Amino acid sequence: MKQKLFTKDFTLVVIGQIISLFGNATVRFALPLYLLNQTGSSALYGTVTACALIPMILLSPVGGIVADRVNKRNIMVILDFFTAAVIAVFSLLMGGMNLIFLMTATLMILYGIAGAYQPSVQASIPVLVAPERSMEANSVINTINSFASLLGPVLGGILYSMYGLEPILWVCILCFIFSAVMEIFINIPFDRQSAGGSIWETVKGDFKESIHFIRKEKPVIGKVLFMVCGLNLFMSSMLTVGLPYMVTEVLDLNAALANRLYGFAEGALAAGGLIGGISAGVFAKKLSVQKAGNLIIVCAVCVFPAGITLALFSSGMVNYIVLTACCFVIMIFSTIFTVQMLSFIQIETPQNLIGKVIAVVLTISMCAQPLGNALYGVLFEACGGFEFVVVLLAGVVSVLIAVRARRIFERF
Repeated sequence: MKQKLFTKDFTLVVIGQIISLFGNATVRFALPLYLLNQTGSSALYGTVTACALIPMILLSPVGGIVADRVNKRNIMVILDFFTAAVIAVFSLLMGGMNLIFLMTATLMILYGIAGAYQPSVQASIPVLVAPERSMEANSVINTINSFASLLGPVLGGILYSMYGLEPILWVCILCFIFSAVMEIFINIPFDRQSAGGSIWETVKGDFKESIHFIRKEKPVIGKVLFMVCGLNLFMSSMLTVGLPYMVTEVLDLNAALANRLYGFAEGALAAGGLIGGISAGVFAKKLSVQKAGNLIIVCAVCVFPAGITLALFSSGMVNYIVLTACCFVIMIFSTIFTVQMLSFIQIETPQNLIGKVIAVVLTISMCAQPLGNALYGVLFEACGGFEFVVVLLAGVVSVLIAVRARRIFERF
């Protein structure tokens, strides 16, 4: 008999993710906004939020190593309690300490916790659901993430404008405490592994083992990872930098209207991720790994309408609608691809390596993003008045990468 997807333990993981990710999305929206309102400095805002990403990149592989050696339930419980404590300390100190230092430290800790937390969630899926349910389970988790990214900032913005920052912080504290208490009752099967040396030797050994597995035992994962890095560098980064820059600075739009429209565009991105996550679950049985490259080709092709419209039309609203629609479609198909690849990696990786391998994959994928953001920041400024050239260039390179990726997947 086919195992049902929503067992008691997987359901508790899902509920915990809903509460935890909603709290994360809300607090990580409200804290930078508060800093921007207090200082009025966009440069400071950008610097602080950029610094916050560094611990996430560094701690993701550590989180994967820990996830394979410590009970994953305990990791979730401890990190949720710790997150609540960090937010509580910030709320108590924000009136008596240097705001910039306190905000930077708090955001870096919160992003670091997120980097260490997610490998445990991803690594718990294969031991909580049957292999044939892996795609659906990943779709559920990804959908929750997208929904939290959509709803968290919206509700956070409403609460922030009505009541200020402090009530939001205490609501988030309660969310994390409730999530941690509920996660105590999750039963995740766990086989303790021998550390075999010091912590540093264990970390180094586990990291080398993960890299060896990706390069030698499952080189196809390494090829996919290299391709994803290329897409993050040339397509994702272009959208990350280009969307706010073009909507607020380039398109012929009223300044106040442009800011509101940019908010709607971010909502469209989150909605695309939500639809993509749901679609991955609904069509799980019809999605084959061999055809995964087609999803990436669709994403790359969708870059071109935005560039062509920028070149041919001067209307700010026309360009905005086309750009937002393209981003929306890209998010749908890229999310389906992400869910599919996570499921593939979970199925192909031995249980004792899943956490660290996923962490290495996520870490290497994220490393390309800061470099790409810096690259496109320079390119958009250098090509002032000809931004469509940058967009079309990103589309051409992305199509070349996607075509190569399709050939790789077809040989699976």
